[in-house]
Amino acid sequence: MKKMLSGAQILLEVLEEQGVDVVFGYPGGAVINLYDCLPEYSCRHFLVRHEQAAVHAADGYARATGKTGVAIVTSGPGATNTVTGLATAYMDSIPLVVFSGQVPTPLIGNDAFQEADIVGITRPCTKHNYLVKKVEDLERIINEAFHIANSGRPGPVLIDLPKDVIGGKCAKKKPEKPVLKGYNPNYAGHPGQVQRAMQQLFKAKRPLFYVGGGVVLGDASAELTELARRLKIPVTTTLMGLGAFPEDDPLSLGMLGMHGTYRANMAVTKSDVMVAFGARFDDRVTGRIDQFAPGAKIIHVDIDPTSISKNVVVDIPIVGDVGDVLQKMLEVVRSSDQAAAECVAGHDEWLEKVAYWRELHKLEYVRDEEIIKPQFVVEKISQLTRDRNPIVSTEVGQNQMWAAQFFTFTKPRTWLTSGGLGTMGYGLPAAMGAQVAFPDRLVLDIAGDGSIQMNIQELATVVQYQLPVKVIILNNGYLGMVRQWQELFFDRHYSATTMDHAPDFVKLAEAYGALGLRAEKPAEVEETLLRAFAHPGPVIVDFKVAPEENVYPMVPAGEAISNMLLV
Repeated sequence: MKKMLSGAQILLEVLEEQGVDVVFGYPGGAVINLYDCLPEYSCRHFLVRHEQAAVHAADGYARATGKTGVAIVTSGPGATNTVTGLATAYMDSIPLVVFSGQVPTPLIGNDAFQEADIVGITRPCTKHNYLVKKVEDLERIINEAFHIANSGRPGPVLIDLPKDVIGGKCAKKKPEKPVLKGYNPNYAGHPGQVQRAMQQLFKAKRPLFYVGGGVVLGDASAELTELARRLKIPVTTTLMGLGAFPEDDPLSLGMLGMHGTYRANMAVTKSDVMVAFGARFDDRVTGRIDQFAPGAKIIHVDIDPTSISKNVVVDIPIVGDVGDVLQKMLEVVRSSDQAAAECVAGHDEWLEKVAYWRELHKLEYVRDEEIIKPQFVVEKISQLTRDRNPIVSTEVGQNQMWAAQFFTFTKPRTWLTSGGLGTMGYGLPAAMGAQVAFPDRLVLDIAGDGSIQMNIQELATVVQYQLPVKVIILNNGYLGMVRQWQELFFDRHYSATTMDHAPDFVKLAEAYGALGLRAEKPAEVEETLLRAFAHPGPVIVDFKVAPEENVYPMVPAGEAISNMLLV
């Protein structure tokens, strides 16, 4: 006779079978049975201080490791507090499985205490979601959720767990591979389409690789780098693609788009063949669509067929795993020595032009001996950590853009940021998740004084678990990015962007039990950073930076990306 297990026990056993060793969560009445069983199982639980942070931490863990992140929350407000985290992961294609508690099935729809229709609420911001109605279905649903979350185009899956399902009992079945009718992602790029793409690429005089987060998620950075170097093709990356191609390589153009480099945006505009790998042509990249790469034949490689020609009509679509397609492209190159050699030889003039753009307008700022420039702080962080392979997370706003522009990323899965949703408060819990995954790595959160306060309560979590996250606050006393728009386009009408009152971040760090440091002069920056990096526990560093410093280049809304404000 098979052993009878509770729904809670089945859930935790399936997590073990899925290889889950870390969960982030916050208990409550609807999931109390689950938490009662949790200490008996191998996965480590990290108690956050807000459910949104649990999802962001699972997200940071997933981005840094490539595994599926897991969070557990209770019903009602516990579940609704996950929505921002789920939407963040959904927009950036991050694999998560989030378990939410629910009132017992007989009470669903009766407005019971702490009831919320979280399945209905999260339908638009999850890849899929479930309401488990019978304990006998739980094992199958969890296995399906992990399969959905981390296959095809990844994304978050929510499983809503009524209390009677968690407490109910049934026999556990033998694990089976999920079979889902109608869900069969295509991983193999069509060989004919790959051949067509390579024929275009071999003929190109001004080729460009436009690389998105799909290359990082698909663990295809090595193949991309080899192809770019073999054919001597310049590479520009999106915000989500940073680290997919080493930025210290001469072929790297840095980031493109609204706050992209001059050389990248000009190369996009003047290219004759563009290959987009795992990117989705979002509005922050394209600017005015009818002037985006106007003279280029566009080849788009993506595992999600609905992303192809969604925003920009492409000439050669290739549906498949980006790693598979890159391998096939490399096979064509290896078997076409003469064509590849002629291709490379034809790029000299183009590479000279790109080098000219690089020198014409570099990423620069006016240095100051009296006041700290935020760009200088990021440059110093990059220089001082070059040999330490740090993981960098950010909040959202000017701090995010300066980190993207002035930190040199050379490896994938070292950059954690909210791209599609632009979620303030993402950085600290994401850094926390990455630090849990890699306790011996240097993990940094580059933050603003506004955005850090969105989830600053997680300082209690990092102190409790002694996670040595270093929070670098670029403190300008404003909601900086909105203030910048008000300065440039609203005649300096600073409406609701002045942070008239902020905490003393050094004292706040100390109140939580972390180390607090402050620097107010450029000469203090390096020493302060070195102190922070040497400290064995969590640190907040408050850098008082130039209050009205702007992020440049900047493409005004609705303009072509070649029309940049440079100073």
